[in-house]
Parts: sequence; C-alpha cells; structure tokens
Amino acid sequence: MNVLEPPSSVAPTSDGDFAAWLAERAGRLLLRVRAEHGHDDPAALKRAGDQASHHLLRDELARHRGTDAVLSEEDDDARRAWADGTAGAAPDRLGADRVWIIDPLDGTREFSEPGRSDWAVHVALWARTAATEHRLVAGAVALPAQHRTLGTENPPPRPAAPDGRTIRLAASRSRPPAFLTELAEEVGAELVPMGSAGAKIAAVVGGEVDAYVHAGGQYEWDSAAPVAVATATGLHASRIDGSALRYNEADPRLPDLVVCRPELAEPLLAALRRHLSLVPATTTAAG
Repeated sequence: MNVLEPPSSVAPTSDGDFAAWLAERAGRLLLRVRAEHGHDDPAALKRAGDQASHHLLRDELARHRGTDAVLSEEDDDARRAWADGTAGAAPDRLGADRVWIIDPLDGTREFSEPGRSDWAVHVALWARTAATEHRLVAGAVALPAQHRTLGTENPPPRPAAPDGRTIRLAASRSRPPAFLTELAEEVGAELVPMGSAGAKIAAVVGGEVDAYVHAGGQYEWDSAAPVAVATATGLHASRIDGSALRYNEADPRLPDLVVCRPELAEPLLAALRRHLSLVPATTTAAG
C-alpha cells in the first residue's frame, strides 16, 4: 500500500483492511503536521503529531468500531498497571472481547528530526476468542515517510534467508541494550541502528534486517501491530526468554521481545539465555 495515494473515504468492513485504512489516514495526517510545523521546535512538533494522530484514530474507531475497547499510548492512565488491585476500577478493555491497541506515533524522536523516515503508526486488534497466544487478529504498521503500509490482510512474503551472509540485527540508535553488542559478536551479526520499534520490526518483515531484539522496556502498543504483521508473515515473535507475547493484560508493560526469521529463533534465544541468565520458557511462542 502507498500512503501517497489517499485511502478511500469509505471504511473497509474487514478488520485487517480497516486497520491498514486507519493507519494510512493517521500517517497522512502526520506528514501534513510535519510539513506545516517544520522542525524548528522538536518538542512542539512531537506534541502536535501525537495528539493529532491520537484524536484521528480515536474518532474513527468510535465511528466505525464503537462497541470495541481501545488501549492507546496517549490515553490518560494508559501506563497504569491494574494487576495488584490497588489502582481502582479496572478499565473496560479488560472485560472486552475486542480491543484495539494503538500507538498514534511510534518514534516521536525520529518524527521530529528532518529527513528521517523510521517512525510509524500502529493499529492492532486483540480478540478474546483468537486461537493464537498473542490473540492479535489484525494489524497494520504505516510508515508514512517510507510511503508504505504493512498489514495482516495481505502480508508480504517472508524475505529470503541470509544464506551465508552476515546476520543483521536492528538496534536502537539512541538506547541500544548493553548486552546487544556481545550478542551480535556471539552469533556473528552486525548491528543496524534505527529508530522506532515499528520501523525495526518492519525492517525484519521487509528483509532489510534479519532480527530485532529488545530488552530495554516497552509497552503493549509498541509491538502489538508490528508483531501481528510479523507473525502473519511467518516470522518468529516471543519474549526474550522464549515465552509467548501476551496483550491486553492488566499491566500493559511488555518490556522485551525477539522478532526474527524462524531459523534464527533458537540460536538467538540460546545466546540470550547465556548473556542474560534467563530460564528457558515452557510456553509456545508465536511464529
């Protein structure tokens, strides 16, 4: 899909197409906000982008999927953990059958820097009755400055295997985990710095890199849509101990993950266990 072409004004009926339609609309709005504000005041640009995209996504979800619950990074109390019973009345999403998990602007730092294209819009749908452990049944990642949107409705083919070349690991350009350099040395990989979790996982999906490993702290909205797309493509996605990624939990923190080609999963997870003293997981991960 190409965000240079305006999405239809008619919302699609299928959840997968709707997720892509919604992410594209928010992406086009963010491009306009970026052009109108310029980059002289990065903090103001970040605020303007976050709020504009959040309100568009919230309004369209209320209009077209009004009975579903929503978890958005920009909501008040979005980061509050409800697991210990001391946070007051639990949000509606914990009892809902369908929950949209959205990140209106993933990679705000990159969005505020001129010339960068590694920022994204995330739209994912979690369903209680889904058969998969992560229960993500639809999702889309719009990369507006790259003029593309990846979605679960028509996932791209899985990219070719490394076939003898050096493995490439996507790494944070600003906060790479301390263990990642040692991990790369052990598995014979090179680090490829870039911003935005969505852009990193999209790079795995597109074959620009072979894996993304993160252990520095994230929330559900940072990975829900990219993981939905990655697993629809046939890639592996799990916590760094090998356990399944789970969404719409009482505590929305989901601090670490591995997304990679299936044949790289076991070597990467084994190396992670050695470097981080992790206990192997007993649950099955997606991918």
